[in-house]
Amino acid sequence: MNKSKSSYQGLIWAASLAIPIVVAILYIMPKNPELAANLDFLPKLNAFLNGTTTLILVAGLVAIKKKKLELHRKLMLSAVSISVLFLLSYVTYHATHESAKYLGSLGWFYYPMLISHIILAAVIVPLVLVTLVRALNQRFDRHRKIARIALPLWLYVTTTGVLVYLMMAPYYGLQ
Repeated sequence: MNKSKSSYQGLIWAASLAIPIVVAILYIMPKNPELAANLDFLPKLNAFLNGTTTLILVAGLVAIKKKKLELHRKLMLSAVSISVLFLLSYVTYHATHESAKYLGSLGWFYYPMLISHIILAAVIVPLVLVTLVRALNQRFDRHRKIARIALPLWLYVTTTGVLVYLMMAPYYGLQ
């Protein structure tokens, strides 16, 4: 990689700010009901992508612990790629559908989990991007330092993403 550090930092900050802003706008913008019916499968796809990312992250951790560097690299690039697909699917769904409401009796568990998931989903974007850039630039000393923070948070976000879906699945399409 031969881009300057400041250009990567600019791109990381731009993405880290743009993503939560776009997601927030999606919740208030008008929806297209004609398009929505064809995309009702997206929450299930999002949960699948999150679950897959969780498994790949764990496999990546095991690979690096066993010093299988090339496997670790491939797994982590796969996790980033699947997370990008998740983000595109998530944005598409929320651009076309009204938000479903949780109607279950476990709100005391669901809402704190959802709030922590949302906050950490925003926080994880720059952490993953910085971790990725450091690895691609072969700054492994600095990569390891931030990866020790990024990985557990990323695992939390992907795992709670699946749990949010499982708790919400009965309520999609009811509002």
